[in-house]
Amino acid sequence: MASNDQTSASDAFLRVLRGLLRPLVRTMIARGLTAPVIYALLKRVYVEVAQESFGLDGTPPTDSRIALLTGVHRKDIRTIRTETDDGTTEARRKSALLATVIGQWMSHPDFTDAKGAALPLSRAADAATSFETLVQSVSKDVRPRTVLDELERGGFVSAQDDLLHLNADTIVGTASSAEKEAFFGANVGDHLAAATENLLSEQPPFFERSVFYNQMTPEAVDQIEAEARTQSQVLLEDLNRQSSAAHRRDKDADGPRQRYRLGIYFYREDADTSAEEQGPEKT
Repeated sequence: MASNDQTSASDAFLRVLRGLLRPLVRTMIARGLTAPVIYALLKRVYVEVAQESFGLDGTPPTDSRIALLTGVHRKDIRTIRTETDDGTTEARRKSALLATVIGQWMSHPDFTDAKGAALPLSRAADAATSFETLVQSVSKDVRPRTVLDELERGGFVSAQDDLLHLNADTIVGTASSAEKEAFFGANVGDHLAAATENLLSEQPPFFERSVFYNQMTPEAVDQIEAEARTQSQVLLEDLNRQSSAAHRRDKDADGPRQRYRLGIYFYREDADTSAEEQGPEKT
């Protein structure tokens, strides 16, 4: 039986979760997802996480242990464990491929000019700087034509004078709803994963910082947002170039591999007159 302290802590965290869930529920309703659909999904995720992260001594948990940890009925657990992938993994893989191709186009010295701007590329591999060569430098398992079709459909690439041009101004999202959702899942998912590790660890392992102010004029926030966009873009492009160079340098090296994601966001809304705290926040 849970102690009063445990119950109080659980109740407090439920209030935290309520705040976290509100924007997600807004998105769910906008996408036509009803509560029963989400209940079914939540059961599946509970089972998946328990199976992945709560084994004992390196042994996967039994159905009984998962039922104890999650409250999900063992019959449902057996059904969930036999289900196949729902397509989320493939959607993320596709979005990651497109993002990597764009990143290489914006950073690799073979595909940028002396000022670091993306060069126009020919389609075929017979040219020194071609789109086909670019795609094959990222993956040889997908046809360059398939990647080009997706980038053109998203408005990232346009053809002019028999050359392909990267439309840098459009690289703030994607025109495809499915790809927007994949980026949403990857970006928010990694941010939440980092925040979760920081919350559950005695020594927070991940960099997580924010600056927030209340009771500012809209004009002042406009200026701050414009400066944030400028500085953030410079930082991301610089880290993209560094990462691209490191990836090329170490691609044949032995040893383990890791991935990373650095995300930057800016959010604004009308001020809460009851909230006067402001300043830098860190975890």
